[in-house]
Parts: sequence; structure tokens; C-alpha cells
Amino acid sequence: MICYDPFHAVKLITDALDVERRKAWNELRAAGDADAAKKFKGARWALLKNPTDLDDGQAAVLRKLRRRGGDVWRAYTLEEAFRAIFSGDLTVQQTEQLIDRWLSRASRSRLPAFVKAAKTIRKHRDGILAALRLGINNARAEGLNSVVRLIFTRARGFHSPQAALALVAE
Repeated sequence: MICYDPFHAVKLITDALDVERRKAWNELRAAGDADAAKKFKGARWALLKNPTDLDDGQAAVLRKLRRRGGDVWRAYTLEEAFRAIFSGDLTVQQTEQLIDRWLSRASRSRLPAFVKAAKTIRKHRDGILAALRLGINNARAEGLNSVVRLIFTRARGFHSPQAALALVAE
């Protein structure tokens, strides 16, 4: 069985939230409300950051979005609910139940980006649960990949690839 890192599942949902945010921003611009569009553009980081990491201005933006409601707020609540599933304090069985509930809710949300993301999560659901059950993620591999890419970036002036590879081997 193939395991899918929950980090990437959460990223998929975060990307769906950003699609809905951009759609709302473009609708404001198309309506000719430049001031509202400019204010709304600043909501990006308030929506994408972890709620505990928000500064005062971003928290205020989030409160305004909650009062306003609409598609962006619904998308945000779906994204936060999905993120909470992988907070690390649930059993695999509890996580399985919550994913199934979330999939049902997202599929009925009438938010195109979330309906599409729910289909993808449903397709890879067993792999995500397998990764949780086995405690597998690809953080180490991605960390190593970052280091190797940094070394190759620094090695651009070398005359041979062997010199760059020697840096990786160290």
C-alpha cells in the first residue's frame, strides 16, 4: 500500500481555500469595488496561517470575515476542520471517522475547489490512514532534498559536477 503524508493532504485543502479566496477577490475587483478588493487581498495570510499564530490585525480580519460569512468563511471553516483532524491527539479510528465526516461535508459544500479536493482525499484516504497507522511521513527526505538543492545552488560556479557531489557526500 502507498502511504500519503497527511501534511500534503492538508496542503491540498489549504490550496483549495486559497482558490476560493482568490475567486472572491476577483469577484470584488470585477464588481468595481477597488477599496473592498484591496482590503480583502490582505486577508490571505489571515486565512492561511495557523489561528494561534495570527497577529492582532490578522485576527481582526478573520473576525470581519466571520461576521460577513459567505463562501470564504465556509471554506475557512472546512480547512480548519481538516487541519484539526491531524493535530496529533486522535487515534487512527477517530481520525478515520472525522475524515469521513469531513469528506461528506466538503462534498456537499458547493465550493468547487473543496468538492474537487474532497474527491482527491477520498481517492487517497486509505493511504493517508496507512501513513498515520504506521507513523510514516516524508519530512526527512524533503529536508535532505532541501539541503542538497542548497548545496547545488551554492556550487553553481564549480567547474565539474564531481565537486558539487563531493559537497553532498560530506
